[in-house]
Amino acid sequence: MTERFSSNELAVLLERSAWFRAAPADLRRQLLDAGRIESLAAGQRLFTRGDADDGLYCVLDGLIRIGAASSTGKEALLAVIEPVNWFGEIALFDNRSRTHDAYAERDCALFHVPRAALAALLERTPAHWHAFGLLLAHKLRLAFEAIEETALLPAAPRVARRLLLMAGSYGEPGALRSVLKVPQEDLAMMLALSRQTINQVLKHFETQGALKLRYAEIEIVDADKLREQALVERA
Repeated sequence: MTERFSSNELAVLLERSAWFRAAPADLRRQLLDAGRIESLAAGQRLFTRGDADDGLYCVLDGLIRIGAASSTGKEALLAVIEPVNWFGEIALFDNRSRTHDAYAERDCALFHVPRAALAALLERTPAHWHAFGLLLAHKLRLAFEAIEETALLPAAPRVARRLLLMAGSYGEPGALRSVLKVPQEDLAMMLALSRQTINQVLKHFETQGALKLRYAEIEIVDADKLREQALVERA
């Protein structure tokens, strides 16, 4: 538990989420009333694949890694979730266990709405299922796009599109963030490409004036040039 945010600061911060901002006022109020702020230290696991559902989360500060590991320790990284994005909604719908692992890349502050509170909220107002359905549908669209790009696009446009997606907070409206705190190794895992391929593509983008590369950071210098790299016809 942490007191890093006052009630007003928390409300303003959550309003940066397009999903939360578009939700009915009554739902927003009930989520604020039911949720609590929790801290997670860098490297600490939030939940593991197969764990029971414990509710819905929103990243307020820090980074959360979503992925899975094989029995040999090989990691599949699906996404790195930054502020202010929600996650954990799948289990809300099917009442089954967690689909993947989630742990802190850096020290994190999370807004957590427990499962019991969500169940009570939705029992009182079943119409609010629609809002959570929109959150799930948004994630499903992103997943379908990623599958399609993996099957049909060369490495360079896939990298460019993922960088633009991350800079835009996975579809949130508004200006692109210019600095992405993502190591090249993480980008390689998310796109199922080799570390060498990622480095070659990023170096090419840098020579084109689209990016600047720094340790564990990628700065988008010219978003239009990066968009040009993303505009490659599917095979």
